[in-house]
Amino acid sequence: MDGFNDLNAFVQAAMTRSFVEAGRRLGISASAVGKTIARLEQHFGARLFHRTTRSISLTEDGARLLVRCERILAELEGAEHDFARGEDTPRGRLRIALPMASPFFSPLLADFSRIYPHVELDVEFSDTLVDVVRDGFDVVIRTGAAPDSRLSSRKLAPFRHVVVGAPRYFAEQPVPSSPSELNAHRLLFYRKPHTGKLEPWPFASDVLPASFGARGSLVVNSIDALVVMTIEGRGLSSIPDYLIENELRDGRLIRTLDSHIVGANAFRLLWPPTTHLPPKVRAFIDFFTTKLSPKPTRRTRR
Repeated sequence: MDGFNDLNAFVQAAMTRSFVEAGRRLGISASAVGKTIARLEQHFGARLFHRTTRSISLTEDGARLLVRCERILAELEGAEHDFARGEDTPRGRLRIALPMASPFFSPLLADFSRIYPHVELDVEFSDTLVDVVRDGFDVVIRTGAAPDSRLSSRKLAPFRHVVVGAPRYFAEQPVPSSPSELNAHRLLFYRKPHTGKLEPWPFASDVLPASFGARGSLVVNSIDALVVMTIEGRGLSSIPDYLIENELRDGRLIRTLDSHIVGANAFRLLWPPTTHLPPKVRAFIDFFTTKLSPKPTRRTRR
């Protein structure tokens, strides 16, 4: 296999969905493109395209290969550009994954784009765990410990989960004085999309009632929906403090049981291990390190 040229032919065929058009772009015949694809399929032991007499389309294996190839070719193109111009200006497509806390991160991304206008951000908001290398991400921000010890990582800002309710809720229900009283309240829970498990509340397990959350509870898999339902007085919930700074400040939400809360969490930057970070990745890491560590300039929900 002629690595770079064969992969480039594959990418062109995938983008144009035509061996003829791919060949025209590469200056070779359609049959040469077809032979290249056949060679790649033999090399990988997988069918990359569905073929008919009139069209071609990627198989599932082909789609996975395309993600990796686009990243490889983009990095090579970026390296050629940087060396040709003798500069290290951040530029090119940057694929990142962030938690489903878009109101918190979106202003930061806008600031980054203003500072680095030549970097094209491709952002995936999701609380699902991603495979940084396999899924082709340049940088990922997640909470908790790094899921893969092989990844490079940097710990960012700490945050805490706080228990909150709306004034309209407390107008009808007493403010709890200890976690043991929570079963007398309507409770709202967040279900983690990647595990299907409920987000634990920030208390030591031995202070919670045995049937915690068994009655009158509501479960959602959207943190934004959890915030809205809590503001609407549907019950008490446990929410990361950075998401509700405005709501706490203007009185739409009220904290309770602070003295019983234990532990803290933190954001973490993750990226594939490499001996040379592309300028765009370095810029992103440095920007978010400045903004979110050690004492972040928090951007709040609007």
